[in-house]
Amino acid sequence: MKKIVLGLTFLVVGCQSKTKNTTVDLAPVTKIEIVETPSLSLEQANRLAELPLHCMNTEYPNKLNQIIGGSEGLKAPKELHPAFYGCFDWHSAVHGHWSLVNLLKQFPELDNREIIEQKLLLNITKENIEREIEYFESTFGGSFERTYGWAWLLKLAEEIHTWDSAVARELEVNLQPLTDLIVKRYLEFLPKLNYPVRVGEHPNTAFGMSFAYDFAATVDNEVLAELIEERAMDFYKDDQDGPIEWEPNGFDFLSPCLEEAALMKRVLEVDEFKIWINDFLPSLSAVDFDWAVGKVSDRTDGKLVHLDGVNFSRAWSLNYIAKDLPEFSHLKNIANKHIIHSLPSIVGDSYEGGHWLGTFAIYALNSTEK
Repeated sequence: MKKIVLGLTFLVVGCQSKTKNTTVDLAPVTKIEIVETPSLSLEQANRLAELPLHCMNTEYPNKLNQIIGGSEGLKAPKELHPAFYGCFDWHSAVHGHWSLVNLLKQFPELDNREIIEQKLLLNITKENIEREIEYFESTFGGSFERTYGWAWLLKLAEEIHTWDSAVARELEVNLQPLTDLIVKRYLEFLPKLNYPVRVGEHPNTAFGMSFAYDFAATVDNEVLAELIEERAMDFYKDDQDGPIEWEPNGFDFLSPCLEEAALMKRVLEVDEFKIWINDFLPSLSAVDFDWAVGKVSDRTDGKLVHLDGVNFSRAWSLNYIAKDLPEFSHLKNIANKHIIHSLPSIVGDSYEGGHWLGTFAIYALNSTEK
């Protein structure tokens, strides 16, 4: 498929959603419009890097998501979380750091490279990570950021681990105790979870397991990988006729159906996955399948702007499902439309979306066909 590099002007494409025996949009689909594949250029990378670079040390506004056991818990964000206190909340700070590491790896000539490296080293120090661990091991810290923030911490650890850089080696050593703690939390939590969480927001089980599985595969953690494979089968192997026509919910930034499918693509053999996906999401195999993008009515509303996120996360899931499966290659076009719809809005947007959507855009663009 041809590629384009996205500049300041983007093509916005409307599309429609169909599932087996269900039409989500009222207008009939007469022709699927082919959209060229967006790619991440140096210019685009520099623009996207501005978002986490701006917010990684921006302490306020801040949503701490903490349980307070007494007045001693009333501390400033930077005191509670000296490594990951910016970008409005802990998980956004973590994946903001991931964004910068990812862009540094892809683009050695990235603007402000030295400044970015210095900021990473300033935040991810041995002492700061020890303080982060203290919070996780406090009386009420056991479920903190479960499992969304956990997933992004492991994604950050994975990105640093695969970065051939002296800076990366220092960051990896400093981060390792917290990485080990999050792995331990997964190993403790997943066996106790009787039912998966199937929402389109932070607690989504499939998303949290997918990122953890990627980490486990990269660092050869067989224990974690095998547990995720086992639990994925427990939760999802018998699922059929996923209600994709119900999506998105008004606040979704993840697709429950697609996150599940992307996880099962990771843990099943190819032939097994083909059978499973045709039982769970049979509409995806139709070459004329299409899906309307999520539309945001107010980007200053921190919840409503989630729909830009759902466009990016749908895209990376669709691309993962289609990878190495020619019979699902038509899904890449839908992914492209979702990226192109939301990408123009995130740079220069309000802080409600700007503090996190850059990460989603980068991850989605990384998923496109190279």
